[in-house]
Amino acid sequence: MSMPPSLKMRADAFAELGNIMGWTADSYTTNESSFKDSYPVLSEAMQSAVHHNPWFTDKNIALALNTWKEVLSPEAIHDWISIYETKIQNVEVKRVAVVMAGNIPLVGFHDFICTLMAGHFFIGKLSSDDKILLPALADVLCTIEPSFSQMIEFTENTLHDFDAIIATGSNNTARYFEYYFSKYPHVIRKNRNGIAILTGNETDEELEKLGGDICNYFGLGCRNVSKVFIPDGYDPGKLFTAFNPFIKALSDHFKFMNNHSYHSSVYLLNSTPFLDNGVFLLTESERYSSPIAVVYYQFYSSMQTLEEKLAMDDDLIQCIASQSFNSSKTVPLGFTQSPGLVEYADGIDTMKFLLDL
Repeated sequence: MSMPPSLKMRADAFAELGNIMGWTADSYTTNESSFKDSYPVLSEAMQSAVHHNPWFTDKNIALALNTWKEVLSPEAIHDWISIYETKIQNVEVKRVAVVMAGNIPLVGFHDFICTLMAGHFFIGKLSSDDKILLPALADVLCTIEPSFSQMIEFTENTLHDFDAIIATGSNNTARYFEYYFSKYPHVIRKNRNGIAILTGNETDEELEKLGGDICNYFGLGCRNVSKVFIPDGYDPGKLFTAFNPFIKALSDHFKFMNNHSYHSSVYLLNSTPFLDNGVFLLTESERYSSPIAVVYYQFYSSMQTLEEKLAMDDDLIQCIASQSFNSSKTVPLGFTQSPGLVEYADGIDTMKFLLDL
Protein backbone atom coordinates (compact mmCIF):
# COMPACT_ATOMS: atom_id res chain seq x y z
CA MET A 1 0.00 0.00 0.00
CA SER A 2 1.32 3.44 -0.94
CA MET A 3 2.43 5.79 1.79
CA PRO A 4 0.46 9.03 2.17
CA PRO A 5 1.99 12.43 1.44
CA SER A 6 3.50 14.22 4.43
CA LEU A 7 1.17 15.85 6.94
CA LYS A 8 2.16 19.30 5.72
CA MET A 9 1.54 18.33 2.11
CA ARG A 10 -1.90 16.99 3.06
CA ALA A 11 -2.80 20.15 4.95
CA ASP A 12 -1.54 22.44 2.18
CA ALA A 13 -3.45 20.46 -0.46
CA PHE A 14 -6.76 20.71 1.39
CA ALA A 15 -6.23 24.41 2.06
CA GLU A 16 -5.69 24.95 -1.67
CA LEU A 17 -8.74 22.81 -2.44
CA GLY A 18 -10.74 25.07 -0.14
CA ASN A 19 -9.65 28.11 -2.12
CA ILE A 20 -10.67 26.41 -5.35
CA MET A 21 -14.05 25.47 -3.87
CA GLY A 22 -14.66 29.12 -3.01
CA TRP A 23 -13.66 30.25 -6.50
CA THR A 24 -15.81 27.47 -7.94
CA ALA A 25 -18.89 28.68 -6.05
CA ASP A 26 -18.37 32.29 -7.10
CA SER A 27 -17.60 31.43 -10.72
CA TYR A 28 -20.44 28.95 -11.01
CA THR A 29 -23.08 31.46 -9.95
CA THR A 30 -21.63 34.18 -12.23
CA ASN A 31 -20.92 31.79 -15.13
CA GLU A 32 -17.28 32.89 -15.30
CA SER A 33 -15.60 31.22 -18.27
CA SER A 34 -12.07 31.13 -16.80
CA PHE A 35 -13.20 28.66 -14.15
CA LYS A 36 -14.61 26.30 -16.78
CA ASP A 37 -11.32 26.48 -18.66
CA SER A 38 -9.22 25.85 -15.54
CA TYR A 39 -11.31 23.04 -14.03
CA PRO A 40 -13.43 21.53 -16.80
CA VAL A 41 -14.07 18.25 -14.92
CA LEU A 42 -15.39 20.08 -11.87
CA SER A 43 -17.43 22.50 -13.97
CA GLU A 44 -19.08 19.67 -15.88
CA ALA A 45 -19.69 17.73 -12.66
CA MET A 46 -21.56 20.62 -11.10
CA GLN A 47 -23.80 20.99 -14.13
CA SER A 48 -24.39 17.23 -14.17
CA ALA A 49 -25.23 17.17 -10.45
CA VAL A 50 -27.97 19.76 -10.94
CA HIS A 51 -29.56 17.67 -13.72
CA HIS A 52 -29.08 14.40 -11.84
CA ASN A 53 -30.70 15.49 -8.55
CA PRO A 54 -33.39 18.22 -8.58
CA TRP A 55 -32.69 18.97 -4.90
CA PHE A 56 -29.12 19.97 -5.79
CA THR A 57 -29.81 23.45 -7.13
CA ASP A 58 -27.10 25.86 -8.26
CA LYS A 59 -27.59 27.82 -5.06
CA ASN A 60 -27.32 24.80 -2.78
CA ILE A 61 -24.20 23.46 -4.47
CA ALA A 62 -22.59 26.91 -4.24
CA LEU A 63 -23.60 27.11 -0.58
CA ALA A 64 -21.94 23.76 0.18
CA LEU A 65 -18.76 24.78 -1.63
CA ASN A 66 -18.56 28.16 0.09
CA THR A 67 -19.15 26.56 3.48
CA TRP A 68 -16.18 24.27 2.98
CA LYS A 69 -14.07 27.11 1.66
CA GLU A 70 -14.53 28.88 5.01
CA VAL A 71 -13.74 25.70 6.95
CA LEU A 72 -10.59 24.79 5.02
CA SER A 73 -8.53 27.86 5.84
CA PRO A 74 -4.86 27.11 6.64
CA GLU A 75 -5.40 28.37 10.20
CA ALA A 76 -8.45 26.17 10.80
CA ILE A 77 -6.69 23.09 9.41
CA HIS A 78 -3.62 23.78 11.55
CA ASP A 79 -5.68 24.19 14.72
CA TRP A 80 -7.59 20.99 13.94
CA ILE A 81 -4.66 18.68 13.21
CA SER A 82 -2.63 20.07 16.12
CA ILE A 83 -5.07 18.25 18.41
CA TYR A 84 -4.02 14.91 16.91
CA GLU A 85 -0.57 15.65 15.50
CA THR A 86 1.42 13.07 17.49
CA LYS A 87 -0.91 10.23 16.50
CA ILE A 88 -1.11 11.35 12.88
CA GLN A 89 2.68 11.24 12.58
CA ASN A 90 2.70 7.60 13.74
CA VAL A 91 -0.40 6.23 12.05
CA GLU A 92 -0.42 2.77 10.50
CA VAL A 93 -2.08 3.10 7.11
CA LYS A 94 -5.43 1.29 6.82
CA ARG A 95 -8.05 0.92 4.12
CA VAL A 96 -11.15 2.79 5.34
CA ALA A 97 -14.50 2.35 3.59
CA VAL A 98 -16.96 5.24 3.82
CA VAL A 99 -20.63 4.72 2.98
CA MET A 100 -22.08 8.16 2.29
CA ALA A 101 -25.55 9.62 2.44
CA GLY A 102 -26.87 11.80 -0.38
CA ASN A 103 -29.36 14.12 1.25
CA ILE A 104 -27.42 17.37 0.63
CA PRO A 105 -24.46 18.20 -1.64
CA LEU A 106 -21.12 16.84 -0.37
CA VAL A 107 -22.66 15.58 2.87
CA GLY A 108 -19.84 13.04 3.25
CA PHE A 109 -17.00 15.46 2.55
CA HIS A 110 -15.91 15.67 6.20
CA ASP A 111 -15.35 11.90 6.32
CA PHE A 112 -13.32 12.20 3.11
CA ILE A 113 -11.11 14.89 4.68
CA CYS A 114 -10.72 13.03 7.96
CA THR A 115 -9.72 9.75 6.32
CA LEU A 116 -7.06 11.31 4.11
CA MET A 117 -5.76 13.72 6.75
CA ALA A 118 -5.40 10.76 9.12
CA GLY A 119 -3.17 9.16 6.47
CA HIS A 120 -5.48 6.30 5.50
CA PHE A 121 -6.59 4.94 2.13
CA PHE A 122 -10.11 6.17 1.30
CA ILE A 123 -12.71 3.87 -0.31
CA GLY A 124 -15.88 5.82 -1.00
CA LYS A 125 -19.24 4.21 -1.66
CA LEU A 126 -21.35 7.11 -2.84
CA SER A 127 -25.09 7.55 -2.63
CA SER A 128 -26.80 7.43 -6.00
CA ASP A 129 -28.20 10.89 -5.16
CA ASP A 130 -24.74 12.45 -4.72
CA LYS A 131 -22.29 10.47 -6.82
CA ILE A 132 -20.89 13.22 -9.05
CA LEU A 133 -19.46 16.08 -7.00
CA LEU A 134 -17.01 14.33 -4.66
CA PRO A 135 -15.15 12.35 -7.37
CA ALA A 136 -14.70 15.61 -9.28
CA LEU A 137 -13.29 17.34 -6.21
CA ALA A 138 -11.05 14.34 -5.56
CA ASP A 139 -9.74 14.76 -9.12
CA VAL A 140 -8.88 18.40 -8.33
CA LEU A 141 -7.22 17.36 -5.06
CA CYS A 142 -5.05 14.86 -6.93
CA THR A 143 -4.07 17.59 -9.37
CA ILE A 144 -2.92 19.70 -6.43
CA GLU A 145 -1.12 16.80 -4.72
CA PRO A 146 -0.61 13.86 -7.15
CA SER A 147 0.41 11.41 -4.41
CA PHE A 148 -3.21 11.44 -3.21
CA SER A 149 -4.17 9.56 -6.38
CA GLN A 150 -2.88 6.34 -4.80
CA MET A 151 -4.99 6.94 -1.68
CA ILE A 152 -8.48 7.42 -3.13
CA GLU A 153 -10.93 4.96 -4.66
CA PHE A 154 -14.64 5.18 -5.44
CA THR A 155 -16.93 2.22 -6.06
CA GLU A 156 -20.56 1.51 -6.79
CA ASN A 157 -20.10 -2.19 -6.13
CA THR A 158 -20.11 -4.24 -2.95
CA LEU A 159 -17.41 -3.12 -0.56
CA HIS A 160 -14.50 -5.49 0.04
CA ASP A 161 -10.90 -5.48 1.18
CA PHE A 162 -11.18 -2.82 3.88
CA ASP A 163 -10.03 -2.59 7.51
CA ALA A 164 -12.62 -0.22 8.99
CA ILE A 165 -15.84 1.47 7.96
CA ILE A 166 -17.78 4.69 8.48
CA ALA A 167 -21.42 4.51 7.36
CA THR A 168 -24.21 7.07 7.44
CA GLY A 169 -27.85 6.32 6.76
CA SER A 170 -31.36 6.15 8.12
CA ASN A 171 -32.29 4.35 11.32
CA ASN A 172 -33.34 1.34 9.23
CA THR A 173 -30.13 1.16 7.21
CA ALA A 174 -28.09 1.70 10.38
CA ARG A 175 -29.45 -1.56 11.78
CA TYR A 176 -28.34 -3.29 8.60
CA PHE A 177 -24.91 -1.64 8.78
CA GLU A 178 -24.44 -2.64 12.42
CA TYR A 179 -25.22 -6.27 11.58
CA TYR A 180 -23.27 -6.49 8.33
CA PHE A 181 -20.16 -4.61 9.50
CA SER A 182 -20.09 -5.73 13.13
CA LYS A 183 -16.76 -7.56 12.75
CA TYR A 184 -14.96 -4.39 11.58
CA PRO A 185 -14.04 -1.29 13.58
CA HIS A 186 -16.90 1.01 12.65
CA VAL A 187 -18.76 4.27 13.09
CA ILE A 188 -22.45 3.94 12.24
CA ARG A 189 -24.56 7.10 12.14
CA LYS A 190 -28.36 7.24 12.36
CA ASN A 191 -31.07 9.86 11.90
CA ARG A 192 -30.65 13.03 13.94
CA ASN A 193 -32.21 16.45 13.65
CA GLY A 194 -31.43 20.08 14.24
CA ILE A 195 -33.69 21.99 16.61
CA ALA A 196 -34.05 25.63 17.63
CA ILE A 197 -34.91 27.16 20.98
CA LEU A 198 -36.43 30.62 21.10
CA THR A 199 -37.05 32.80 24.15
CA GLY A 200 -39.53 35.14 22.46
CA ASN A 201 -37.10 38.07 22.54
CA GLU A 202 -35.52 37.40 19.16
CA THR A 203 -35.46 40.23 16.62
CA ASP A 204 -36.78 39.86 13.07
CA GLU A 205 -33.15 39.74 11.91
CA GLU A 206 -32.42 36.83 14.24
CA LEU A 207 -35.55 35.02 13.07
CA GLU A 208 -34.42 35.41 9.47
CA LYS A 209 -31.12 33.79 10.44
CA LEU A 210 -33.17 30.91 11.82
CA GLY A 211 -34.77 30.77 8.37
CA GLY A 212 -31.41 29.75 6.92
CA ASP A 213 -31.13 26.95 9.47
CA ILE A 214 -34.53 25.69 8.35
CA CYS A 215 -34.59 26.41 4.61
CA ASN A 216 -31.04 25.89 3.32
CA TYR A 217 -30.85 22.64 1.32
CA PHE A 218 -34.67 22.55 1.52
CA GLY A 219 -34.37 21.32 5.10
CA LEU A 220 -32.92 17.96 4.01
CA GLY A 221 -29.76 17.99 6.14
CA CYS A 222 -29.42 16.40 9.57
CA ARG A 223 -28.27 19.81 10.83
CA ASN A 224 -31.30 21.61 9.40
CA VAL A 225 -33.77 22.77 12.04
CA SER A 226 -36.90 20.65 11.78
CA LYS A 227 -38.44 21.64 15.12
CA VAL A 228 -38.62 24.88 17.11
CA PHE A 229 -39.24 25.08 20.85
CA ILE A 230 -41.12 28.24 21.81
CA PRO A 231 -42.16 29.56 25.26
CA ASP A 232 -45.75 29.28 26.46
CA GLY A 233 -47.83 32.12 25.07
CA TYR A 234 -45.62 32.68 22.01
CA ASP A 235 -47.49 33.18 18.75
CA PRO A 236 -46.18 30.44 16.43
CA GLY A 237 -47.23 32.58 13.46
CA LYS A 238 -44.27 34.83 14.22
CA LEU A 239 -42.04 32.02 12.94
CA PHE A 240 -43.14 32.88 9.41
CA THR A 241 -40.81 35.89 9.62
CA ALA A 242 -37.95 33.38 9.37
CA PHE A 243 -39.02 32.27 5.90
CA ASN A 244 -39.33 35.70 4.25
CA PRO A 245 -35.92 35.65 2.47
CA PHE A 246 -36.56 32.14 1.11
CA ILE A 247 -40.16 32.30 -0.11
CA LYS A 248 -39.39 32.85 -3.80
CA ALA A 249 -36.71 30.16 -4.06
CA LEU A 250 -38.92 27.64 -2.29
CA SER A 251 -42.10 28.49 -4.19
CA ASP A 252 -40.24 28.13 -7.52
CA HIS A 253 -39.09 24.58 -6.71
CA PHE A 254 -41.65 22.06 -7.95
CA LYS A 255 -40.57 19.11 -5.79
CA PHE A 256 -40.63 21.19 -2.64
CA MET A 257 -44.06 22.61 -3.47
CA ASN A 258 -45.37 19.12 -4.24
CA ASN A 259 -44.48 18.20 -0.67
CA HIS A 260 -46.19 21.35 0.60
CA SER A 261 -49.39 20.46 -1.28
CA TYR A 262 -49.31 16.85 -0.14
CA HIS A 263 -48.82 17.54 3.56
CA SER A 264 -51.35 20.37 3.66
CA SER A 265 -53.89 17.99 2.13
CA VAL A 266 -53.10 15.30 4.68
CA TYR A 267 -53.47 17.76 7.57
CA LEU A 268 -56.79 18.99 6.20
CA LEU A 269 -58.13 15.44 5.78
CA ASN A 270 -57.02 14.51 9.31
CA SER A 271 -58.27 17.79 10.82
CA THR A 272 -54.75 18.49 12.09
CA PRO A 273 -54.37 22.18 13.03
CA PHE A 274 -51.62 23.93 11.07
CA LEU A 275 -50.47 27.33 9.90
CA ASP A 276 -49.53 27.96 6.26
CA ASN A 277 -47.68 30.82 4.58
CA GLY A 278 -47.83 29.26 1.13
CA VAL A 279 -44.47 27.49 1.28
CA PHE A 280 -44.05 26.14 4.80
CA LEU A 281 -46.49 24.51 7.18
CA LEU A 282 -46.24 24.92 10.95
CA THR A 283 -47.86 22.35 13.20
CA GLU A 284 -47.50 21.46 16.86
CA SER A 285 -45.85 18.11 17.53
CA GLU A 286 -43.68 16.29 20.07
CA ARG A 287 -41.74 14.62 17.27
CA TYR A 288 -38.38 15.89 16.04
CA SER A 289 -38.14 14.82 12.40
CA SER A 290 -40.57 16.82 10.29
CA PRO A 291 -41.43 16.11 6.62
CA ILE A 292 -40.24 18.34 3.79
CA ALA A 293 -42.09 21.70 3.80
CA VAL A 294 -43.17 21.22 7.42
CA VAL A 295 -41.67 22.61 10.64
CA TYR A 296 -42.80 21.32 14.01
CA TYR A 297 -43.10 23.53 17.05
CA GLN A 298 -43.60 22.73 20.72
CA PHE A 299 -44.23 24.97 23.70
CA TYR A 300 -42.13 24.83 26.86
CA SER A 301 -42.97 26.19 30.30
CA SER A 302 -39.48 26.74 31.69
CA MET A 303 -35.90 26.39 30.51
CA GLN A 304 -35.24 23.85 33.25
CA THR A 305 -37.98 21.47 32.08
CA LEU A 306 -36.79 21.91 28.50
CA GLU A 307 -33.21 21.06 29.49
CA GLU A 308 -34.45 17.88 31.17
CA LYS A 309 -36.43 16.88 28.08
CA LEU A 310 -33.54 17.48 25.71
CA ALA A 311 -31.19 15.51 27.94
CA MET A 312 -33.50 12.50 27.60
CA ASP A 313 -33.76 12.97 23.84
CA ASP A 314 -30.07 13.67 23.28
CA ASP A 315 -29.61 10.81 20.79
CA LEU A 316 -32.21 12.39 18.50
CA ILE A 317 -30.55 15.79 18.33
CA GLN A 318 -27.66 16.78 16.05
CA CYS A 319 -27.40 20.47 16.93
CA ILE A 320 -29.31 23.27 18.65
CA ALA A 321 -29.75 26.76 17.19
CA SER A 322 -30.26 29.31 19.93
CA GLN A 323 -29.06 32.67 21.17
CA SER A 324 -29.59 31.75 24.83
CA PHE A 325 -29.55 27.97 25.39
CA ASN A 326 -26.10 26.80 26.46
CA SER A 327 -24.94 23.27 25.62
CA SER A 328 -22.17 21.53 23.74
CA LYS A 329 -24.51 21.24 20.74
CA THR A 330 -25.57 24.88 20.63
CA VAL A 331 -24.67 27.20 17.76
CA PRO A 332 -25.94 30.75 17.13
CA LEU A 333 -29.02 31.18 14.98
CA GLY A 334 -28.00 30.94 11.34
CA PHE A 335 -25.01 28.64 11.83
CA THR A 336 -26.34 25.08 11.93
CA GLN A 337 -25.06 24.38 8.40
CA SER A 338 -21.59 25.84 9.08
CA PRO A 339 -19.90 23.24 11.30
CA GLY A 340 -16.16 23.47 11.87
CA LEU A 341 -13.68 20.66 11.42
CA VAL A 342 -13.96 19.65 15.10
CA GLU A 343 -17.78 19.51 15.04
CA TYR A 344 -18.29 15.82 14.32
CA ALA A 345 -21.59 14.27 13.28
CA ASP A 346 -23.42 12.52 16.13
CA GLY A 347 -20.74 13.79 18.53
CA ILE A 348 -18.38 10.97 17.50
CA ASP A 349 -14.76 12.10 17.08
CA THR A 350 -14.09 10.68 13.62
CA MET A 351 -10.39 11.56 13.68
CA LYS A 352 -9.85 9.81 17.00
CA PHE A 353 -11.57 6.72 15.63
CA LEU A 354 -9.37 6.74 12.53
CA LEU A 355 -6.14 7.32 14.44
CA ASP A 356 -6.90 4.56 16.94
CA LEU A 357 -7.24 1.87 14.24
